[in-house]
Amino acid sequence: MNGHNVLFIMSDEHSRRVLGAYGNAIVRTPQLDRLAAEGTLFENAYCNCPICVPSRASFATGRYVHQVGCWDNAIPYTGTPPSFGHRLHDTGHRCDSVGKLHYRGSDDPNGFDNEILPLHVLNGQGDVQGLLRSPPPMRPSTKQLARSAGPGESSYLAYDRSIRDAAIDWLRRVADAPPDKPWCLFVSFVCPHFPLVAPPEFFAMYPPDSLPLPRLTAPRDFPDHPVLRKLREVQNYQDHFRDAAHVRTALAAYYGMVSFLDDNIGQVLAALRGGGRESDTLVIYTSDHGDNLGTRGFWGKSNMYEESAGVPLIMRGPGVVAGRRVATPVSLVDAYPTIVEAVGESLSPEDRALPGTSLLRLAEGGGEDRTVLSEYHAVGSLTGMFLVRFGRWKYVHYEGYRPQLFDLEADPGETRDLALEPGHAATLAEGERRLRAICDPAAVNARAFADQAARIAALGGPEAVLRTGTYPYTPAPGETPLMSA
Repeated sequence: MNGHNVLFIMSDEHSRRVLGAYGNAIVRTPQLDRLAAEGTLFENAYCNCPICVPSRASFATGRYVHQVGCWDNAIPYTGTPPSFGHRLHDTGHRCDSVGKLHYRGSDDPNGFDNEILPLHVLNGQGDVQGLLRSPPPMRPSTKQLARSAGPGESSYLAYDRSIRDAAIDWLRRVADAPPDKPWCLFVSFVCPHFPLVAPPEFFAMYPPDSLPLPRLTAPRDFPDHPVLRKLREVQNYQDHFRDAAHVRTALAAYYGMVSFLDDNIGQVLAALRGGGRESDTLVIYTSDHGDNLGTRGFWGKSNMYEESAGVPLIMRGPGVVAGRRVATPVSLVDAYPTIVEAVGESLSPEDRALPGTSLLRLAEGGGEDRTVLSEYHAVGSLTGMFLVRFGRWKYVHYEGYRPQLFDLEADPGETRDLALEPGHAATLAEGERRLRAICDPAAVNARAFADQAARIAALGGPEAVLRTGTYPYTPAPGETPLMSA
């Protein structure tokens, strides 16, 4: 058989800084740590947008957000441009999904032969208040997120158990009757995405008093940048996570959810092993974005700091070197060519025109000077944000505002914005040059605002959009959304 099967596992909102294989000594993630020990870990992996819908559209299509036009959580993927699922279907490979997709809906031609237990945006519309950016309105739903933190049960925990069980069943059935060509199964969990509620047995693994508080939480530590000030004001997390005990409870819940996720992934991998398919299956694990977890006063995602834009990325399977750690910057658009090559297909001219490079090739060396892009045009943003990672440097462009610059080798915690210091003009210019080699940020920013304005008009205008209310997270299938005025 040419090529290999692909089991691609994605979580939601998993910061790579809360994973044992990435150096976290507190969290217990034995299954993912084993996956990393048996495979290759990418140390500098990024999402292409730190919010769900655009990130997943970029991942599926192998294109940047500005190439897809899914700017925010109210402009979801509708089946065009083609995804890796379309590419595999056209070449005779079975490609199914289990779990969260966050597209418009299953009636669209999304590229999967079967969507099992799919979660799509609410009512085919998504979070329409996130379209409002001039100025962005307050997000009262953050109060609900803070209030719910702790041990217990939630619809997301139940949904992840269903995803786990459906994936196990799929792997057992395909082991009994394997297709003629290598297959691809996309398994997409929702944890550790908020609500910050962990199963009691996993919450108990992390006594809140034993957890360190987030870094950079004093007002003097908050970045003095107008775009980030507005984002903090709109999200308003500081008013709801007021004391250390509450913060530690929320962290214990997040850590517990990560361990719950790890356990579910371990059961899926055990089913793969039990079905005799482990040796001929490429397994990839990643997340759609991270979570700030209180650092600098931010929770959730929506900014370009490592906690938010950085993601874990681990790969194990045929030809993948065990125990290797790759420093080359990578991003989720690299998944598309990886999957195509893994199942045994050659990249077409259209594939080669995409911005990604196969992770199988990057793991073998080279690509150290490549540029990785993430962008944000969604909730709470006054303007387009563009992250450019190259070598040790992270350049963040805020269209119409001053940039930021960080040396991630010398300052992995991003505490020193070198754009505010003399002597870095050449590096700033190089960051901007690399960005402009990919896109014109002013033109992209204008197009995002124009598309969002058109969507707002189609919904009846800003006041009509505000009347729809907002909700803290997309409800699980069958769940009633928790609406806020």
